[in-house]
Amino acid sequence: MKIYLTRHGQVDHNLYGIYSNVDEDLNETGIKQALTLKDNIADIDYDIIYCSPLMRAKHTAEIINTQNKQIIIDKGLAERNPGSLSGQPLKVTNREEYWNYYSKIKYGTSENIVPFFDRIFNFIDSLKSTSYNNILVVGHSGISKAFYAYFNGVPKDGRLLDKGLKNCEIKEYVLKGESKNEHRNRH
Repeated sequence: MKIYLTRHGQVDHNLYGIYSNVDEDLNETGIKQALTLKDNIADIDYDIIYCSPLMRAKHTAEIINTQNKQIIIDKGLAERNPGSLSGQPLKVTNREEYWNYYSKIKYGTSENIVPFFDRIFNFIDSLKSTSYNNILVVGHSGISKAFYAYFNGVPKDGRLLDKGLKNCEIKEYVLKGESKNEHRNRH
């Protein structure tokens, strides 16, 4: 099965470099990015779209759904919750540590990276029980970091900051039938 993963278009908190758990919609740039992505994926034959429940991802999914396929909203695809960091500039944290799988640093009430990744890994594992050939997933930067780790393994140093997708960037993955335990042993 092929999975085409994309990140939503730009929202204001992306533009201003702040943590946010506010469910905000795409800004003008984000809508333009989604329209460009729509053109770029016109030749991809997907069976279904799985999408984060957040407005920015749902709006992106609606724009790019050129084949008018079903969109399944999956709450497991929500972005990593920054908790008490919401509204603060990204620079209040060491971003390398915030996105380090092995980091023991706790930033306020933000969702810990390991349970966040486990949530995404469980979503990916659940796709193995479907009969789809090609799936389009609309998510977030953090989701794309977890996808990277799932398919490539967690880097030895745990650093994943630079593994995320840019707004409306798309990446293709091939999901094979490996068991959850085999996958877990790759970290």
